[in-house]
Amino acid sequence: MPQTIRVAHSPDSDDAFMFHALANNKIDTGGFEFVHELHDIETLNQAAFEGKYEVSAVSFHGYCHIADDYAILPHGASFGDGYGPVIVTREPMTKEALRGVEIAVPGLLTTAYLTLRLYMGGDEPNHRVVHFDRIMDEVKSGAAAAGVLIHEGQLTYEEEGFHLVEDLGIWWKNETGGPLPLGCNVIRKDLGTETVRAVSRVLSESINYALDHREEALDYAMSYARDLPRAKADTFVGMYVNDWTRSYGEAGREAVRTLLSRAGSAGIVPEMTEPEFVD
Repeated sequence: MPQTIRVAHSPDSDDAFMFHALANNKIDTGGFEFVHELHDIETLNQAAFEGKYEVSAVSFHGYCHIADDYAILPHGASFGDGYGPVIVTREPMTKEALRGVEIAVPGLLTTAYLTLRLYMGGDEPNHRVVHFDRIMDEVKSGAAAAGVLIHEGQLTYEEEGFHLVEDLGIWWKNETGGPLPLGCNVIRKDLGTETVRAVSRVLSESINYALDHREEALDYAMSYARDLPRAKADTFVGMYVNDWTRSYGEAGREAVRTLLSRAGSAGIVPEMTEPEFVD
């Protein structure tokens, strides 16, 4: 009987694109039975605390709390290379003014929230957790003065009439010179070295297949694009599934170390976390 591997990821076009080949039997699964579980990133972060899934997408912020049980797969990462989560408001607002207002955030374990705190000098802002796809509505209605947008909102906020306070990916690039590591795929260490490496190979093949068969994978991903026009969905997928996703490379790994080190130094995470990557 094949070993079941639950792969948990977000119901978004970029993750759907990445796992198209795996979900639609385009590649050899190596004798494993892969079952897909779809949840928003904050739910996945919380589930990883319990070790619920063998493989899961998590934020790098969330990874800091589960590093004893999960290792980072050498592929599948989402980086914001000169772009990333955006802080938006209904009316123009300065960075200093943000300190006095409530900010809607997509989850306390998201890297978006971690980066917001680094942007604010490490301080914990006045915040309220709102499901990521409701943040625009909260800001538009005035229920929250500002919001941190992730996913497709990064592409549509201008046409929705919002004002940009900061693109945290641009800010991070200016601060560090490198990309902002946002999310990663992790695997439970208790599966054992042989299984971990075998599963890693299959997942790598799925990512490579998608990038090598872009239009086919995008066709599948469109059902998860939340009404984005195809051209914008293609742009969004390209932002977060690219050569960084194939492999971190040393530059990508160094970017992760930089993020986690700064988070530890700022006291945002409980201790300094050295990222552990699967070979």
